Amino acid sequence: MSAFEWNKVIGAILVALLVIKVADIAGDSLLHAKVPTGNAYPVEGITAAAPSKATPAKAEIKLAAIGPMLAGASAEAGAKVARKCTVCHSLDKGGPNKVGPGLWGVVGAEVAHHKGYSYSAALKGKGGTWDYEALNKFLFNPKADVPGTRMGFAGIKNDADRAALIAFLRTRADNPAPLP
Repeated sequence: MSAFEWNKVIGAILVALLVIKVADIAGDSLLHAKVPTGNAYPVEGITAAAPSKATPAKAEIKLAAIGPMLAGASAEAGAKVARKCTVCHSLDKGGPNKVGPGLWGVVGAEVAHHKGYSYSAALKGKGGTWDYEALNKFLFNPKADVPGTRMGFAGIKNDADRAALIAFLRTRADNPAPLP
């Protein structure tokens, strides 16, 4: 076969792949079209219940107590876990606000305490202090703990990693908070 014939074969294969991909995209858009909610087809004798105006209760997050986990936690291991945090937060004293506020002295501090940072209304409304239990709960799943927070972090599900991170954050202060 000459080079020209190979070009035609390769071109035909590429066109076939392009047609398959277009068909795949078109099929996905048809399959994932919005389905109407409620009774799409009314059935005689059956009435639909009116949607509830009450907001669903916030699911309570049940976690193991942080105190026993902190007893065996390593701040050095927490420094490794904290690398995830440094993308959005400064961990140094006097460090600048990034996407998130600086975390120096966060353990034991008031929630939404960092001067010069614009917190979400949800986090401002949380109130309280970042004690060990509050940090444990928030770091497990920020969006579930404070619905409406702008923090886009999925959370740390591993208990040992979360405890190590909290132990490390405790060291990032002039006067570290006493352990529970």
